[in-house]
Amino acid sequence: MESLKSLTIVFTEREQVAVREEPVGPIGPDEVLCRARKSLISTGTETLCLRGVFDADTLWADWVRYPFLPGYSMAAEIVKTGENVTGWKPGDRVYVGESHRQYFVTAASNLKLIPAEISDEEAAWFSLANTTQLGVRRAGLELGESVGVIGLGLLGQLVVQYLRLSGCRHVVAIDPAEARLKLARQFGATHGLAMDAGSAREGVNQITEGRMLDVVFDITGHPAVLALATRLAGRLGRVVLLGDSTVPSQQVLGPKVVANSISVLGTHANLVRGFQGWDGSRMESLFFDYLVSGRMDVKSLITHRYSPADAVRVYEGLLRDRSSALGVILDWDLLEQAGV
Repeated sequence: MESLKSLTIVFTEREQVAVREEPVGPIGPDEVLCRARKSLISTGTETLCLRGVFDADTLWADWVRYPFLPGYSMAAEIVKTGENVTGWKPGDRVYVGESHRQYFVTAASNLKLIPAEISDEEAAWFSLANTTQLGVRRAGLELGESVGVIGLGLLGQLVVQYLRLSGCRHVVAIDPAEARLKLARQFGATHGLAMDAGSAREGVNQITEGRMLDVVFDITGHPAVLALATRLAGRLGRVVLLGDSTVPSQQVLGPKVVANSISVLGTHANLVRGFQGWDGSRMESLFFDYLVSGRMDVKSLITHRYSPADAVRVYEGLLRDRSSALGVILDWDLLEQAGV
């Protein structure tokens, strides 16, 4: 097994992608060897990592070092277990926060079993589902509040679905792309504004009858949007940042943040370790329950499926324009079918 090779996706330097064949290390007594089945490209985060434009002293600058291994949300299958591993066997389907690679060795404690009712493609969404659920919890929503979501990519669409389950009176989706607004309405948005955040103030004022929004989610990560988001919030409103700007030095607050007593709440996946009693496992279990019951849907968000062998072309396309891409799945089973 020491001679096993794995295809691995690597960002070799800024805006450069390679698919490399790399050796897979031996299995320790408490480890397992896994084969990837499906992994989800986090299109926003991964393209930012690939562009490599970061302010100093940011999480981005600390995290991204080339060569960099992208990806952190995968459904896989156990191939072999170490001699001390119990409770797992070859063939078990698992989900794990692993980078995009065909085979990998990891500690058995990192694995979680995919429920039988959940497909590999659905399981690959667990990481983004946790991040967005955490953001909705961080907002401290109350029944009947009016909420806006700026940016309807992957995270925005998941936030809208969680908001539908949270008893909001108004869920206002804000994005210039009509196709994304259509999806958001399908998932529970009560209103859609086909415009950027800077043009949305009048529409929000009409929808809320002058109260403006109790909560605004900025999911864009664009440095200019924070100030625009604060202008959509009413008195004592909350702005939740789910998109982390790579250049926070360019972010500013809106003109009445202090006068309107607006709170700005940063939210990062690190809080998944335990926020108000909700750790990652508990949130994942809830997400899977919502999928099984039909109260959430990620299948409709999948827009593209690719073989990992085509990763260079895929990422080059995402760098040029990702406006038509939502859920982009790397199907590692295609490599096995092709005899790779």
